[in-house]
Amino acid sequence: MDNNSLFENENKSAFDSFELQFTVQAQGFIRETAKWASFLSIIGFIAIGFMVLGALAMFALGSTLGAMGGGAMGAMGMMGGGFAGVIFLLMAVLYFFPVMYLFKFASNTKEALNSNNTERLTVAFENLKSHYKFAGILTIIIVAFYALAFIFSIIGAVAGAA
Repeated sequence: MDNNSLFENENKSAFDSFELQFTVQAQGFIRETAKWASFLSIIGFIAIGFMVLGALAMFALGSTLGAMGGGAMGAMGMMGGGFAGVIFLLMAVLYFFPVMYLFKFASNTKEALNSNNTERLTVAFENLKSHYKFAGILTIIIVAFYALAFIFSIIGAVAGAA
């Protein structure tokens, strides 16, 4: 007996030879999940469209306020509308990626189940992973931002009281 084959067999876990069974019930669950993911992604794309329209409205409103107000107020109105428009556009761009990943998960899952295509299902789960990874990283960034804001507000309150 070869020493290499003995060594390889000792390092294998019980899961290396495990074959995953995708039951009819599991297929039903994943099919229903794909339908809900499709619905949520379509609603997400509609929301992104409204964000872009809101950004365009903010740009237009800001320039209108700038033209009507004149002086310092006009500059403030134009800057405020422009700033709000940029924020809306950034939110739309940021929101686009998780919605796109969710949509790709849904469409690839439906196609995989209809054609019994394992590669397509793998691509679907890759998109689901990307969706959750994006959402997780964004959540970490937001929590860190809130933590910093909380710390700076405490520092400001202490400095103001002194």
